[in-house]
Amino acid sequence: MQQLLQQAQKMQQDLAAAQQELAETPVEGSSGGGLVKATVSGAGELQGLVIDPKAVDPEDTETLADLVLAAVRDANNAAQELQQQKLGPLAEGLGGMPGLPF
Repeated sequence: MQQLLQQAQKMQQDLAAAQQELAETPVEGSSGGGLVKATVSGAGELQGLVIDPKAVDPEDTETLADLVLAAVRDANNAAQELQQQKLGPLAEGLGGMPGLPF
């Protein structure tokens, strides 16, 4: 039982370290062939947005809004993939332990 508790504690520490690493890892997404670029943390927090002046048309702000949304979604999708890579193996390991809610 002691060994199980130690193993669970180590996995919990590994999970916390992976989550911290995700929070500090920038992930980029883009749209419009690179006209709009969004940067999010690996945890999915929007950190930056770059809009090429070529994407700005005062007569068509709707397209610009669509490009921004697409870039943010692309970045968030990349962040989710990174989360699966970092956290997936840890969650699987925790799932095999009896008495834990995973």
